[in-house]
Amino acid sequence: MGKTRTRRWARTYSRVVPGASGRVLVVDDNKVIRQLIRVNLELEGLEVVTAADGAECLDVVHQVRPDIVTLDVVMPRLDGLRTAARLRADPRTRNLPIAIVSACTQYEVESGLDVGVDAFLAKPFEPSELVLLVRQLMDRREADGGVAGGGVEETERAGRTGH
Repeated sequence: MGKTRTRRWARTYSRVVPGASGRVLVVDDNKVIRQLIRVNLELEGLEVVTAADGAECLDVVHQVRPDIVTLDVVMPRLDGLRTAARLRADPRTRNLPIAIVSACTQYEVESGLDVGVDAFLAKPFEPSELVLLVRQLMDRREADGGVAGGGVEETERAGRTGH
């Protein structure tokens, strides 16, 4: 599926889910992908907030205080890798788990590891892979007392590039 560019930015999507087991900030410039990820995570009882690019993510991350952030790599205004670097540089979000959900090249994976990304999921992905990855990052964060660990979680598809 090709990237789409929108001229005007939609408001951040946020819906309070009573009894939600966690909050995920989903950042992708493709509205269809944002909705796909949102629906699958909401079906698992998670609260989801979405943003259309890295700049919007940085605008809302301190307001919504997510448990995890998922980032696409190629986005307008501020790409996923630069967004991850800025999240890691900020003391308030330094330990926030970050997963790249994108059709990554090997260079992008290596760059993501350099800035401290916790996990990678290659597009296209199975919804169950996404849910498993998010749950693993949430479980690890809870086990570390609300602070993400230093290791890298990988799914079976994480090593594949060019998808």
